[in-house]
Amino acid sequence: MAVKELDLRGTPCPINFVRIKIALDDAEPGTVVEAIIDDGEAYESVPKSVQEEGHNILSLKSQEDNSWKIVIERG
Repeated sequence: MAVKELDLRGTPCPINFVRIKIALDDAEPGTVVEAIIDDGEAYESVPKSVQEEGHNILSLKSQEDNSWKIVIERG
């Protein structure tokens, strides 16, 4: 299983979601994308948008620096 990692801390919405979407679109089904996103607007909107695109969220974990690590499997 291939894994792509993105550090999107400090990236504004909706650019953070666009970068995740590009990574998922460029990947084969079943590929896992791990992204670190900011708390707040990104945390509230990115997971919902990813699911609306048909992908699976495997985990969403809080990090020590008020960011979130989201692990997504391409649908």
